[in-house]
Amino acid sequence: MTKTFGEHQPPKPISKAEREARKAFRQVDAVKAMSEHALAEQAFAQNRERLKAERLAREAVAGPVPKKKSKAKTK
Repeated sequence: MTKTFGEHQPPKPISKAEREARKAFRQVDAVKAMSEHALAEQAFAQNRERLKAERLAREAVAGPVPKKKSKAKTK
């Protein structure tokens, strides 16, 4: 059966049990996604802190960074 332009089929009604099952799966997926996000966020923060410590240690060994002289604007 082919559809013509403008023709549509109404959505198939779902049972109450199927709705409840979908809701339960959505909730489980949401909890899983939130925990994965929290772990990724924690790993990112730890990596950022490690890199910051390494950068500060390098800068302490190298000494102060000389300031660049800005070029005078000429018209």
